[in-house]
Amino acid sequence: MEENLISRKKFLGLGAAATGAALFSGIGANAASKVLPFTEDNKTSGEYILSNVRLEDGFEYNEKNEVVATKTSLYSLHIANGKIKNITSGKATLKLKTIDAKGLLMLPGLRDMHIHIDKTYYGGTWNAAPRKGYTVKDMITLEQKIIPQLLTDSQRKAEEAIQLMKSKGSYFARCQCNIDPVSGLKSLEHLLAALENNKDSFGWEIVAFPQHGILYSQSEPLLREAAKMGVDFIGGLDPTSVDGNMEKSLDTMFQIALDNKKGIDIHLHESPPSGKAAIEYIIKKTEENKELQGKTYISHGFALARMEPKDMEKIAEQMGNLGISVISTIPMGRTIMPIPTLKKYGVKLMTGTDSIVDHWQPFGTCDMLEKAKLCAQLYGWTDEFGLSRALHIATKDEILPLNDAGTRTWPIEGNDADFILVKASCSAEAVARLPKREGVFFKGKMIGGELKI
Repeated sequence: MEENLISRKKFLGLGAAATGAALFSGIGANAASKVLPFTEDNKTSGEYILSNVRLEDGFEYNEKNEVVATKTSLYSLHIANGKIKNITSGKATLKLKTIDAKGLLMLPGLRDMHIHIDKTYYGGTWNAAPRKGYTVKDMITLEQKIIPQLLTDSQRKAEEAIQLMKSKGSYFARCQCNIDPVSGLKSLEHLLAALENNKDSFGWEIVAFPQHGILYSQSEPLLREAAKMGVDFIGGLDPTSVDGNMEKSLDTMFQIALDNKKGIDIHLHESPPSGKAAIEYIIKKTEENKELQGKTYISHGFALARMEPKDMEKIAEQMGNLGISVISTIPMGRTIMPIPTLKKYGVKLMTGTDSIVDHWQPFGTCDMLEKAKLCAQLYGWTDEFGLSRALHIATKDEILPLNDAGTRTWPIEGNDADFILVKASCSAEAVARLPKREGVFFKGKMIGGELKI
């Protein structure tokens, strides 16, 4: 659910579980200086005017009708109650507090839609131990050993990861949270406490994720408990290679979601034929249960990248019709996701960090603009139009400032005031060059950046 808030009554006392020191140390130090503490002196609240904001107005075309540039102009925005109330060219006439955006470009706020911050090394000492040759089951065995150590400080590290996301322009995250026999519900409790401490400056969803397999680790009872603790989605993991029984694993996941009126977000790493069979079964189950149409997500979905084109076309069409979405970390190497085919059939696409630095991999930056750039590089979207389109994977509902015809569709009056300000001439340049986030705004409040307010 959007900007999910935890019941203060239920979780206010969870902070003592893993509060830790307030010092930013090790690899978590850089984000601290770019995130604003919320004091009455520095938070943007109530009504104000954001002046000298650069907005995109349309495309410029050459004689071949190709997009060669993006037109922009300066505007003033009236922000009130977390919304964009009015947009005017030139100076605003209202006598309100005015913040000078200094000609910075406004882009939609970014969303990290697949991230594990409940079991991260971020905010601690550097750790990149080799994992060559490890299977998912090997990693489960490893996790069973190290999770007790991670839990001792998991709330503080989760909070530092949230600060990093804010500094990179993300005002929202879908957090994958371990539900397993080793951590029980402790990972979830610590994550909920970390999010509660940031509820005025960050929005979220939570996936109850059976990292050790629903069947493999007999985690169904724990998932059912977690479903009543403020989560939004029920997850699953490789139903054939880990759980050993594709239909039973997926049936269990779907039933828990249905019983608790939650969505589905499954980690699916399997290649064809088992990965393809799992996707086809997910399609079947979603078709049978209308309440899960538009609420079912396949994270990773590497089998999609390894199918025959004809099979991929059929599956993409079915997914588009049923509102089954894909969340991809834009993997490199041989596993290049068929994003153009998915887009062709209206499959919604999102991206996320996955891991910042943990026992899986050390490369996460929490920069969704960087994910858009990687997407453009992988698919050869090197011109003005293609670069501007790449931004869609990093924003809410794939929103872009200009539609394909060059008409401004964002921002418009009534939009939520969730946006970033960057030093760039247009969204295409922002995707290609990854400028610093000068200002990060959530519900009209500046939550990150160094813009003077």
